[in-house]
Amino acid sequence: MAKKQRTKRQPIDHLQVLRRLQSAGIDGLHPINRPSQALDKLPTLQERINQLFNIIQQPSRPATNMLFFVMYDIESDKVRYHVVKYLERQGCLRIQKSIFLADTPAETYQAIKTDLAEVQSLYENHDSIIICPVSTDLLQAMSVIGKSVSLDIILKNKNTLFF
Repeated sequence: MAKKQRTKRQPIDHLQVLRRLQSAGIDGLHPINRPSQALDKLPTLQERINQLFNIIQQPSRPATNMLFFVMYDIESDKVRYHVVKYLERQGCLRIQKSIFLADTPAETYQAIKTDLAEVQSLYENHDSIIICPVSTDLLQAMSVIGKSVSLDIILKNKNTLFF
């Protein structure tokens, strides 16, 4: 008796997974049995801010790139998990639990906007996703309230006076 040859499944992207979940009835699904996001493995606030400023202080940052935040409030663990993985795959940098910063070509920015709008329309929800373009000047004027982070040192704005 000949063995059946198994065909290897092609991986599908997160948007296709969400479409399949929607067609199966996303609301009736049980929560996923793995952590939806490895938030305990998030870099420290200082490291995340350093990454943010490394992006905007690149000497050869392409002029055609869009700099923008993606912020979301998504109830479903499954949907949130796939949105996070999608954003990470698109090169977005996680700044906080539900906030990503992206520095991508304009085409990728448009694709992210289109894909996230489709995710939002796939099922009935009270979720929100905000995509907010921002300039490097505005990012450099950012303030962090709460944990002690010296943005002046990161930005190299501290001046020393000698007498």
